[in-house]
Amino acid sequence: MPENAIFPDQCRAARALLNWSQADLAERAKVAKQTLADFERGARTPYARTLADIRAALEGAGIQFIAANGGGAGVRWRENPAKPASSGAGE
Repeated sequence: MPENAIFPDQCRAARALLNWSQADLAERAKVAKQTLADFERGARTPYARTLADIRAALEGAGIQFIAANGGGAGVRWRENPAKPASSGAGE
Protein backbone atom coordinates (compact mmCIF):
# COMPACT_ATOMS: atom_id res chain seq x y z
CA MET A 1 0.00 0.00 0.00
CA PRO A 2 1.40 3.44 -0.91
CA GLU A 3 2.85 5.51 1.91
CA ASN A 4 0.20 8.22 1.60
CA ALA A 5 -2.73 5.78 1.43
CA ILE A 6 -5.48 5.89 4.03
CA PHE A 7 -7.76 3.16 5.32
CA PRO A 8 -11.54 3.43 5.66
CA ASP A 9 -11.26 3.16 9.46
CA GLN A 10 -8.83 6.08 9.53
CA CYS A 11 -11.21 8.17 7.47
CA ARG A 12 -14.13 7.49 9.82
CA ALA A 13 -11.96 8.14 12.89
CA ALA A 14 -10.67 11.42 11.47
CA ARG A 15 -14.22 12.57 10.74
CA ALA A 16 -15.20 11.67 14.29
CA LEU A 17 -12.35 13.78 15.72
CA LEU A 18 -13.49 16.69 13.59
CA ASN A 19 -17.19 16.05 14.24
CA TRP A 20 -17.74 16.09 10.47
CA SER A 21 -20.45 14.22 8.63
CA GLN A 22 -19.72 12.40 5.39
CA ALA A 23 -21.33 15.33 3.60
CA ASP A 24 -18.98 17.77 5.37
CA LEU A 25 -15.89 15.83 4.30
CA ALA A 26 -17.19 15.22 0.79
CA GLU A 27 -17.74 18.95 0.35
CA ARG A 28 -14.32 19.91 1.71
CA ALA A 29 -12.52 17.23 -0.31
CA LYS A 30 -14.61 17.96 -3.41
CA VAL A 31 -15.59 14.32 -3.84
CA ALA A 32 -18.99 12.70 -4.22
CA LYS A 33 -20.64 11.76 -0.93
CA GLN A 34 -21.45 8.30 -2.35
CA THR A 35 -17.78 7.74 -3.20
CA LEU A 36 -16.85 8.59 0.39
CA ALA A 37 -19.62 6.41 1.83
CA ASP A 38 -18.59 3.46 -0.36
CA PHE A 39 -14.95 3.88 0.66
CA GLU A 40 -15.71 4.10 4.38
CA ARG A 41 -17.75 0.91 4.33
CA GLY A 42 -15.14 -0.93 2.25
CA ALA A 43 -17.33 -1.31 -0.84
CA ARG A 44 -14.71 0.20 -3.16
CA THR A 45 -11.35 1.87 -3.25
CA PRO A 46 -11.42 5.32 -4.86
CA TYR A 47 -8.84 6.50 -7.36
CA ALA A 48 -5.51 7.57 -5.86
CA ARG A 49 -6.29 11.22 -6.65
CA THR A 50 -9.60 11.00 -4.78
CA LEU A 51 -7.90 9.46 -1.74
CA ALA A 52 -5.29 12.22 -1.88
CA ASP A 53 -8.06 14.85 -1.88
CA ILE A 54 -9.74 13.21 1.11
CA ARG A 55 -6.47 13.00 3.00
CA ALA A 56 -5.56 16.60 2.17
CA ALA A 57 -8.91 17.88 3.45
CA LEU A 58 -8.47 16.00 6.74
CA GLU A 59 -4.84 17.03 7.17
CA GLY A 60 -5.77 20.62 6.38
CA ALA A 61 -8.23 20.48 9.27
CA GLY A 62 -5.53 19.36 11.73
CA ILE A 63 -5.55 15.56 11.44
CA GLN A 64 -2.31 13.57 11.40
CA PHE A 65 -2.29 10.06 9.93
CA ILE A 66 -0.31 7.42 11.83
CA ALA A 67 1.26 4.60 9.82
CA ALA A 68 0.66 0.99 10.86
CA ASN A 69 4.31 0.37 11.82
CA GLY A 70 3.29 -2.90 13.45
CA GLY A 71 0.96 -1.19 15.91
CA GLY A 72 -2.00 -0.48 13.69
CA ALA A 73 -2.81 2.54 11.58
CA GLY A 74 -4.60 5.45 13.20
CA VAL A 75 -5.23 9.19 13.34
CA ARG A 76 -4.70 11.91 15.90
CA TRP A 77 -4.71 15.66 16.20
CA ARG A 78 -1.61 17.26 14.75
CA GLU A 79 0.39 18.99 17.46
CA ASN A 80 -1.12 22.41 18.27
CA PRO A 81 -3.84 22.28 15.62
CA ALA A 82 -6.12 25.19 15.05
CA LYS A 83 -9.24 23.21 15.87
CA PRO A 84 -11.80 23.79 13.13
CA ALA A 85 -15.37 24.80 13.77
CA SER A 86 -17.78 21.89 13.80
CA SER A 87 -20.54 21.74 11.27
CA GLY A 88 -22.89 20.74 14.04
CA ALA A 89 -24.08 17.78 11.98
CA GLY A 90 -22.98 14.34 13.02
CA GLU A 91 -23.30 11.11 11.09
